[in-house]
Amino acid sequence: MPVRVPVSLPAVESLRNENIFVIDDQRASSQDIRPLKIAVLNLMPLKIMTETDLLRLLSNTPLQIELDLIEPDGHVCKNTPREHIEAFYKKFADIKQNNYDGFIVTGAPVEKVNFEDVDYWDELKEIFSWAKTHVTSTLYICWAALAGLYFRYGIPKYILKEKISGVFKHTVSDYKNPIFRGFDDIFYVPHSRYSEVHREDIEPHKELKIIAESDESGIYMIMGRNGREFYITGHSEYSPMTLDYEYHRDLEKGINPHIPTNYYEDDNPQKKPIVRWRSHANLLFTNWLNYFVYQETPYDIRNIK
Repeated sequence: MPVRVPVSLPAVESLRNENIFVIDDQRASSQDIRPLKIAVLNLMPLKIMTETDLLRLLSNTPLQIELDLIEPDGHVCKNTPREHIEAFYKKFADIKQNNYDGFIVTGAPVEKVNFEDVDYWDELKEIFSWAKTHVTSTLYICWAALAGLYFRYGIPKYILKEKISGVFKHTVSDYKNPIFRGFDDIFYVPHSRYSEVHREDIEPHKELKIIAESDESGIYMIMGRNGREFYITGHSEYSPMTLDYEYHRDLEKGINPHIPTNYYEDDNPQKKPIVRWRSHANLLFTNWLNYFVYQETPYDIRNIK
């Protein structure tokens, strides 16, 4: 599908080398199509890596997508060149008057910090409130899922004794839900986190529904407001080498991490990872865009409420 992005975005060349179709602004403007407007609030430190991972999955649909990359005002990213941020990112103040068909909020490496102590928490609360009335459907990923559940519903996070890292088996609790169209009975998802949410805190909220989980890694996906919100604790968007990068990064920091579970061939970090999650990741994003964004959004997105 044509993902409409600035032609100079670093992800473009990487994706074209994978035979993934992206389209630049000039060519897109010549097509008489109302593109889906998608915003991504990228809270990850390595923003170019995350952009590429998400664009890879957003590309798997015939719909044209116009993408806005957002960063919070209250935080200075130290792991991505400032030139890249200034060239490709907008502030929330620049877009808050807009409506979007879809919105994605990424994870962030602040899981052990109290939500109120995160330096951009006040702005994030404003963004979460804005999304409720300005976006058709929102994906909250990993830490953002925990933050969204806490802000909207008061659901606490629980710090784990050790990090969950690896690729785990999951099952679906509602196969009639179109977000799971085409899914197998068992599907795999990468996880990389220090905290979790508990079923007993979620079930009293009737507007929330746990729709997928794992015996090993816990609750994976929670649907809110009939698909206006999805809270996803794992990282279906991860590329084959992302867990490998994180594992070796933690080794260099002296954290002494566990080898990611079910990830390397023979559980040997000297061997290559086994990719078990790519097909379901593509289905997840395609189904979200089709059933919960494209088919639910009004033609005039100013009418989103």
